Amino acid sequence: MVPDDAPKSMVIQGFALVCLIWSCIVFVVQNIGIYKIFRYHSAPPPKPVSPSLRDDEVPHITIIRPVKGVEIGLYECLASTFRLAYPRSKMTVYLCVASTDDPAYPILQQLISDFPGFDAKVMVEEDDPLLHGAQGRVNNLGPNPKIRNISRAYREAKGDVIWIVDCNVWTSRNAAGRMVDKLFGYKPGGERVKPYKFVHQLPLVVDLEPPKVEEAQTLLSPGASAPSLATQGLGRGGQLEQMFMATTHAKFYSAINTVGIAPCIVGKSNMFRKSHLEKFTDPVQNPLLPSSDSSRGRGIDFFSSYICEDHLIGDLIWRSKAPGFRNHGLVLGEIAVQPMSGMSISAYIARRVRWLRVRKWTVLAATLVEPGVESFMCCLQFAFALTTLPWFHQQGIPQTWGAMGAIWLFMVTCWMLVDRIFSTKLHQCQSVDVDEDTPSFARGTCRPGGVRYRPFPEWLCAWLGREMLALPIWTWAVLLGTTVTWRGKRFRVRMDMSVVEINDNGGPSGAGNRVPTSPKASQTPRSRSKDRVD
Repeated sequence: MVPDDAPKSMVIQGFALVCLIWSCIVFVVQNIGIYKIFRYHSAPPPKPVSPSLRDDEVPHITIIRPVKGVEIGLYECLASTFRLAYPRSKMTVYLCVASTDDPAYPILQQLISDFPGFDAKVMVEEDDPLLHGAQGRVNNLGPNPKIRNISRAYREAKGDVIWIVDCNVWTSRNAAGRMVDKLFGYKPGGERVKPYKFVHQLPLVVDLEPPKVEEAQTLLSPGASAPSLATQGLGRGGQLEQMFMATTHAKFYSAINTVGIAPCIVGKSNMFRKSHLEKFTDPVQNPLLPSSDSSRGRGIDFFSSYICEDHLIGDLIWRSKAPGFRNHGLVLGEIAVQPMSGMSISAYIARRVRWLRVRKWTVLAATLVEPGVESFMCCLQFAFALTTLPWFHQQGIPQTWGAMGAIWLFMVTCWMLVDRIFSTKLHQCQSVDVDEDTPSFARGTCRPGGVRYRPFPEWLCAWLGREMLALPIWTWAVLLGTTVTWRGKRFRVRMDMSVVEINDNGGPSGAGNRVPTSPKASQTPRSRSKDRVD
C-alpha cells in the first residue's frame, strides 16, 4: 500500500470498527429482549395480589378508554374492561368519544347496557364544559384529539390511579391486578417492594383473516354493521404491522425496559398516579419546568398541544423526582392485544411514516440511528467490519466483496430464523389467562379456537416485505416531510414538538390550535422511546 493511502485506510478501518461495535450492541440488546420474552411469556404469570387485599387496601382505578370510530374487535376489546378480575367497587370506567355522531357511540351505549352494576359512563367531548357551553372555549386545550377526548374523564377521575387503555386493545382478566401490583410493589405473602411511578404492557398486533359477514358482525358488536369488502382489505399491510410489532419492536421494547436506561413506552395501556402527574406538570412543584409553563393546564391537559402525548407523559414522569419510587415498569407476561384486519400496504406505510415524523423531533438521536438496528443494515455493517478490519483478515476472512456478501446473507438468514422463532412464541399467547370470554384473537395460535398459525412461506413474505420497506419508509418520513394525519385530522409537526392543525386550504386551523412554550426549553420530551402504533 502506498503511503498516500494510509490516512484513507485508517478512516475506513475506523468506520469498520464503529460498525462492529454498533452491530454487536444491537445483537446484545436483541438477545436481552428475546430472553425476557421466552422467560415471562411461556406461561401465565402468578395471580395478582391486589384484588384479594382488604377492601380498604385495594387501590381504586379509573379506567379511561378513548374511542374513535369502529374497528374490528371493538366490542370485545372494550368489554374486556368489564370482565377484569378486580373488585367492581374499586373500578370506574369512562368510555370517551368526541361526538354522538361517531359510529362507535351506539356500541358504547350497548356496553353500558350489557354490563350493569358498574360505575361506568360514556363521556362525549362535545359535552365537556371546559370546551363547550357558556363557560367553555374550544381553544382551552390544544389540537391533540386524544387529549381533548379524554380530558374530562381525567379531571373527573375517582381515586388516584389512572389507567388509559386505547379502544382497540384487549386486556386479560388479571391485567388490572398485575398492573396495580407492579405500580404499588405488591408481592405474594404480604411482601412489598419499591413501587413504580408508571407501568405499562407489551403491545401485540394480531392480523386477522378478512372475516365473513357473520364473523365480522360478532367481532364488532351485537348491533354494529359489518365492514365492507373494501375495509376487509385486499392488501397485506396488517401482516407487515403484525410482523413489526412481534419482531423488532417487541425485542427492543422488552430489552430497553429491562435495562431501564431510558423511557420506552407506547400509548396502548399505561397506568400512573394522578397525583404524580398533577405535581409533575406544575412549574411551582417541578423544577424541570420553566415558570412560563404555568399558563398550560395540569395533568394530561399539559400535553394537549403535542401529538406524541404518551411518550411525553412517560418521559416527564421518568425524569421528575419522586423519592421512594422507581421509574417505569413493564408488566412482563402481560400483553395488550390489538386485533387488526384489512389494513392495506399503503395504510401500513402511512402509519409508519406518521409516527416516525412524530418521533423525529421527540427522540431525534434514536430516530436517526433507527436504520442501523434493522436486519439488512445491521448485518451489512457487521459484514463490512469483518471483511475490513485486519484482525479478522488474519483469522482467515477474505477482504473481498464476495466474502462480505456471503457473511451478510448468512447473518440475515440467522436473523430471520430467530425472528421466526421469536414471533411464533409471542403469537402463541401462552402467558394469556384464557377463559370462556377470551376472544379468538387473544387465544394465540396454539390453543383451540385461536387464530391460524401462519406457514413459513407466508410468514417469510411478510418478513421480507417489512424489512425491505424499513429504510424507504424511514427516508420518506424523516428526511422528506413534516405533516401527519391522525384521527381524521392533518397536523404539521414543529421542531419544538408542538403541532399545528392544518385546515383544508393548507393553513392552520383556528380551533384548539394553541401552541405552548417549547417543551424542549423545559426539557420535557428528552428520551429514546421506541415507536408508538395507534
